[in-house]
Amino acid sequence: MLYKRSSQLFAEAEKVIPGGVNSPVRAFKAVGGTPIFVKSAKGAYLYDEDGNRLIDYINSWGPMILGHAYEPVVNAVIEKAKLGTSFGMPTELETQIAALAVAMVPNIDKIRFVNSGTEACMSAVRLARGFTKKDKIIKFAGCYHGHSDSFLIQAGSGAITFGSPNSPGVTAGTAKDTLLARYNDLENVATLIDANKNEIAAIIVEPVAGNMGCIPPNKGFLEGLRQLCTDNGILLIFDEVMTGFRLAAGGVQELLHVTADIVCFGKVIGGGLPVGAFAARAEIMNYLAPLGPVYQAGTLSGNPLAMAAGLAMLQALDSDRTIFKRLEEKTAYLAAGIDKVLKANHVTFTINTIGSMISVHFDAAPVVDFQTAANGDNETFKKFFHGLLQEGIYIAPSAYETWFITDALTYADLDFTIQAIAKVSKTF
Repeated sequence: MLYKRSSQLFAEAEKVIPGGVNSPVRAFKAVGGTPIFVKSAKGAYLYDEDGNRLIDYINSWGPMILGHAYEPVVNAVIEKAKLGTSFGMPTELETQIAALAVAMVPNIDKIRFVNSGTEACMSAVRLARGFTKKDKIIKFAGCYHGHSDSFLIQAGSGAITFGSPNSPGVTAGTAKDTLLARYNDLENVATLIDANKNEIAAIIVEPVAGNMGCIPPNKGFLEGLRQLCTDNGILLIFDEVMTGFRLAAGGVQELLHVTADIVCFGKVIGGGLPVGAFAARAEIMNYLAPLGPVYQAGTLSGNPLAMAAGLAMLQALDSDRTIFKRLEEKTAYLAAGIDKVLKANHVTFTINTIGSMISVHFDAAPVVDFQTAANGDNETFKKFFHGLLQEGIYIAPSAYETWFITDALTYADLDFTIQAIAKVSKTF
């Protein structure tokens, strides 16, 4: 496949947009080459500016769970746009989607909508600090919660040290209140808590990690976090921006039967439009202004177009809960096919899956945290990525991202993908 037009557009973009992109991973720095510029999408397919059709395994990084240009969502946005695109005032639609979300997700009473997953996680941490009257948080290396200052922290020199900023512009003062833990390591978390007694407001975690590839929690990990939080007066925040309404109608809380104190949403809840949300039981949410002292606001929060898209998406998922079973079956089918052809070609690899999330790691050892994810062979991944791209298949341009399966994918698409992987992997 040729990508001449994409290359031209990227050169033009670099003149007026930093790095030519509005989100760094799109720049292909991790894999080399030129980003693909999309012209349109429908169902399971992307159509780029050069006229190529690509089977899409990113699906806008998760929200297109029912496929691109899903008709009920598109129609809802069109009809709502005819009535006005933004008011900065309450609408009935906000209450409707809030009521449906609260009904679908266990253990939440109230929800507040924002404009992105970053806003949701940032606001959830502020709320947790205000509610507990404590300052510190624990996050996990490799888990991404958006680009708020508190989250752009790398590990310090020891298990009980403070984090340090990993982006210029993040102050050491901010970093000192963020503690770094290892994903799937309860003992490490307990050590941090013991070293910072009565100072930790919250533990924030991707209950299924998606930003170091797909990494499910080990058995007992989330349950252990829940108990540690309960025992120490710490709020447990689940960042379900990726997993909410994707792995189950009620997200990971429903799927794995572990309850969080605050849950963050994005992606699917917006039906493809910029939406985030955070939710909790009433006693916590009532700490938010205008009821309580914790301030959070946004002119475009609850935007009618975003609410219309999100409501149409949640209604579709709520009315047909078999969607999640179909997605799980398709993911398992794809994983089994990839496993077979990579073994046949003597490739060293590990596949992680849960629900409709899957990732391929080019290392034989189990991938359970950021450190083990980093052991993968990135040179092999680059060949894998570009080889699939030439075959008409688009996966994340980074070895540290999960793939997302959409219900629009057919088994013929999956078979084509497996056959393409068999062909590409012969070149490693």
